[in-house]
Amino acid sequence: MSSHDPIAALARTPRLLVALDFDGTLAPLIDEPMDARMSPDARAAVDALVSVPATIVALVSGRTLRDLRIIAELDDDSPLLLAGSHGAEQWPPPENDRDAARTDAALLALRDDLRERAERLTADVGGAWIEPKEFGFALHTRLVADEAHKTRVHDAVAALMSAQAPDWRRRDGHDILEYAFRTEGKDGAVARLRERTGATAVLFAGDDVTDEDALRSLGPDDLGIRVGGGETAATVRVDGIPDLAALLSRLARERDTLQE
Repeated sequence: MSSHDPIAALARTPRLLVALDFDGTLAPLIDEPMDARMSPDARAAVDALVSVPATIVALVSGRTLRDLRIIAELDDDSPLLLAGSHGAEQWPPPENDRDAARTDAALLALRDDLRERAERLTADVGGAWIEPKEFGFALHTRLVADEAHKTRVHDAVAALMSAQAPDWRRRDGHDILEYAFRTEGKDGAVARLRERTGATAVLFAGDDVTDEDALRSLGPDDLGIRVGGGETAATVRVDGIPDLAALLSRLARERDTLQE
């Protein structure tokens, strides 16, 4: 992005896509994942962006589409676009989307078997639990107090998957280890959203390792934002959700002013 002020540059693009991770980016990380909700300032910023002409907002999350719609509190009339399961699920679905119909029954059976085996491996570790995913499952260890127990259950599930499903995609995040038989990443999700919306520039913001695929995929006219610490390909870093919300609100104001 050529401008020294990337927000001002984005405000001038003809058609803007704002693609945002959810957990840790718009909503604080909490112990009960289904209780996650956007912070009030993040919700206000998203609403402000949605109201600006030629501006499309999308949520791009590792959550299943069903869960993402619940925690984002969205119904069928929402103007937001959604990419769940790291982009393997989309809402509204494209007209030619028949992925669900093509899902191999054997893969679904393997998914269920491996979930059950992973659940048995975690049963005696307090705080560890398995989250069912549309195309696999995730091990959560945020609530495991003992680091040795956390390492043991993490390694046990990793060994199971290495032996039984070595071709499944593995993702490591904040106290989460996820496996899926679908290999889509957030980079592909952003590319599809860009094509679908005809965006001339993209802002993508995320807080975790799984967001780096999307951040690395951005072009010179785009803007990548990392929320919080960690190595990143983003060109802008903010400390937390309030700072991101302030940045997004400023973008909405400046973009709206230019179109008056």
